[in-house]
Amino acid sequence: MIGGPMPPRSCLSRLIPQKVDLEQQRREGWVKHGILVVAIDDKRLSWPEQEMVKLVAKKLFGQKVAKEGANGR
Repeated sequence: MIGGPMPPRSCLSRLIPQKVDLEQQRREGWVKHGILVVAIDDKRLSWPEQEMVKLVAKKLFGQKVAKEGANGR
């Protein structure tokens, strides 16, 4: 075995998960499909931009449900 063992060969190898560049997927979703995926705590967003995203999300999907234990409870 020169160079070490060979990886297994299978017709199912196409189903083995590959590393995914999430930022690239988000970019392609926006460019190709007009779908925006944004984390509310993304450090690239200013405070007013974060608030605007929250307002849009509330309008489209309703109020966010608080997790148990929030606010010291």
